[in-house]
Amino acid sequence: MKIDLQLLVFAKTMRTNATDAESLMWQLLRAKRFMNLKFRRQHVMAPYIVDFYCHELGLVLELDGSQHNKEDGRAYDAERTKFLEALGLKVVRYRNHNVLSRTDVVLEDLWNVCFELKKTSPLRGSAAHLLKREGTSLHIKKSLQFKMKAPSPLGRRLG
Repeated sequence: MKIDLQLLVFAKTMRTNATDAESLMWQLLRAKRFMNLKFRRQHVMAPYIVDFYCHELGLVLELDGSQHNKEDGRAYDAERTKFLEALGLKVVRYRNHNVLSRTDVVLEDLWNVCFELKKTSPLRGSAAHLLKREGTSLHIKKSLQFKMKAPSPLGRRLG
């Protein structure tokens, strides 16, 4: 399937005009810095562009700003999530505010999600487009505390 050239150009533009939260997250994810996983940013999944995508795990990361708190933003996000989950992808959402102010909590949660995906689904990377998996959207709330399920994500790489 050929991808719309306009969508590709728009994705490239979005990469150069990233939000502060997207820039920070990209610095943490790029070049296999996080769990030795390759992430792509502003990746086209027609008709959508996702913030971050890990093919190996079939994982989509979405960073949500304040526009996602409004009713039409939530409806659009739900539609996107349903579409992506129908492709067999796991969708995880974090609020920009949490990425910037509670980076350690976001990374710990992301590490746990990736750890579970690696552990429970060894075929996920090669067959992500074939799998029909139940995904969930996560919003980290300020009061929510995460328990460590495995070693710290900082400085660790899973092989």
